[in-house]
Amino acid sequence: MSDFHLIATSAMGIEALVAKEVRALGYDCTVENGKIEFSGDESAIARANLWLRCADRVKIKAAEFKAETFDELFEQTKAVPWEDYLPQDAEFPVTGKSVKSKLFSVPDCQAIVKKAIVERLKSRYRGVSWFSENGPLYKIEVALLKDIATITIDTSGAGLHKRGYRAAQGQAPIKETLAAAMIQLTNWHPDRPFRDPFCGSGTIPIEAALIGQNIAPGFNREFLSETWPWMDETVWRRAREEAEDLARYDQPLDIIGSDIDHKMVGIAQQNADEAGLTGIVRFKQMQVADFTAKEEYGVILGNPPYGERIGERAEVEKMYRDMGRAFSKLKTWSVYILTSFENFEHVYGKKATKKRKLYNGSIRTDLYQFWGLRPPRKKEE
Repeated sequence: MSDFHLIATSAMGIEALVAKEVRALGYDCTVENGKIEFSGDESAIARANLWLRCADRVKIKAAEFKAETFDELFEQTKAVPWEDYLPQDAEFPVTGKSVKSKLFSVPDCQAIVKKAIVERLKSRYRGVSWFSENGPLYKIEVALLKDIATITIDTSGAGLHKRGYRAAQGQAPIKETLAAAMIQLTNWHPDRPFRDPFCGSGTIPIEAALIGQNIAPGFNREFLSETWPWMDETVWRRAREEAEDLARYDQPLDIIGSDIDHKMVGIAQQNADEAGLTGIVRFKQMQVADFTAKEEYGVILGNPPYGERIGERAEVEKMYRDMGRAFSKLKTWSVYILTSFENFEHVYGKKATKKRKLYNGSIRTDLYQFWGLRPPRKKEE
């Protein structure tokens, strides 16, 4: 078992949530903008990919150094022990980015890093002058920020938001990673009712069920590093066995998603079935103005339309007013709404208890939080 310097990348604003997840796996970490760094062996790579609900990817940091010239970039990249990562037949495309750095030509940086890796491998795999690159894939990235070059290897492959259950989707689906983050920013517990009145393709209710039953979000998919020869298959088997052992499939849940579009309700049910949640999460067609609940102390979490398109604003304002009226009757319920609509509180008819800035893709949004009455404390026997 080797020790790796790992980076879990995340969307801006939810780094603390990813850090909490990393620490829950047993790893100390440091937090910077958009990335959470920690150390661990091969099992850490497998477990992080399987368990991190809010992270975008898990990467190995192969090197980090100052590079103001192409010679510095070449020599310091060549000094990295690439033979520890890349077998002789490895396919290793190099991508790049550069921000506020003297080496601003990304294509040149990519080409130099590629050449330096090849030269290093030639010196280690003696007698080899040309690499076929027809073996396992290693996605390498060189990222320059203020003349500091960070070279990473992606262990995830497809982004971690791709859980493997989305059989179909609507026009503007929310990312699974953001949905999981939003749920963890609420006061919901698995023994309380959970409702999403704008469920679309079902992402938020499905993620809530995965959290409620402690099902690893990556349990239903494969990862790029599973194809690497030095990632022993027993590492992945043990990580998946651990996930299976920790799942609470018998945890009862009261989770319902609703949407005005009956087609989306069907898609949501299809996705829930694909996630193995048949009978666990329920969906129904309903407009938000008709929302009622007999249960108490529940949580409503929704990602309604924002009215970003021309001509939609009046319709969205009416929906927000209807929402405010319907939810005002639910004194014991806590309501969480994500929107970029600047005048939301005024139209909704109530000032939020708290707001949290989040990014839905490139759209800056706020998670408006309206806290309901707390349930009475249970008397000690």
